[in-house]
Amino acid sequence: MPPLERNKRDVAQRILDHATKLFARHGFVGASLRDIAKAVGIRKPSLLYHFPSKDDLRRGVLEQMLAHWNHAVPRILRAATAGPEQFDAIATEALTFFREDPDRARLLLRELLDRPEEVAPLVAMRVQPWSKIVCDYIRKGQEQGRVRADVDPEAYVAQVINLVLCGFATHISISRVLAQAPEEHDPSERLLREMLRVAKSSLFETGPAPAPARARPAIAGGA
Repeated sequence: MPPLERNKRDVAQRILDHATKLFARHGFVGASLRDIAKAVGIRKPSLLYHFPSKDDLRRGVLEQMLAHWNHAVPRILRAATAGPEQFDAIATEALTFFREDPDRARLLLRELLDRPEEVAPLVAMRVQPWSKIVCDYIRKGQEQGRVRADVDPEAYVAQVINLVLCGFATHISISRVLAQAPEEHDPSERLLREMLRVAKSSLFETGPAPAPARARPAIAGGA
């Protein structure tokens, strides 16, 4: 790629990154193009060269995040037919996308709450196609006996999305309930592990928990 084209792409990506943070923290209305341009280190006209309007920039931010999930999320849940071990690896990789930058989850959650009518067509275009594929894979797993028979595929996918977005969007405040140890600086690791446990245990059949060990009775007169 020629240096000029590479530089244009780099600037556009930096605009998307900073817009994600500011839209997540201040909302679409509260974050101005001037603020975003200042955060990137460019002037507003330069930003408008890449994204002609604020709505174009908003769409670019959402398209980028949903494009990532179009690639990652189907790989998570298709693993339902391959067994719990593969599910762990793929789910961890995909959920790390939101753990690395919780602003991504905050922005999507804001958009879903603030502008549901505007976001609905984007969800229909970007989410429904892979959601149908994932649900088909879950049903296949049920036929093979790998996935719990009582799982409702569509509702499961919707709940996983809720779990991830709400969990990472609010973890800074909600992490207070973890009563973390003083040396634990990043409670998101515990949050990630629990998300995986919940998603996995509600999808796959699990055996009964082992019975607690019983204390051996004392023997009179010594061992």
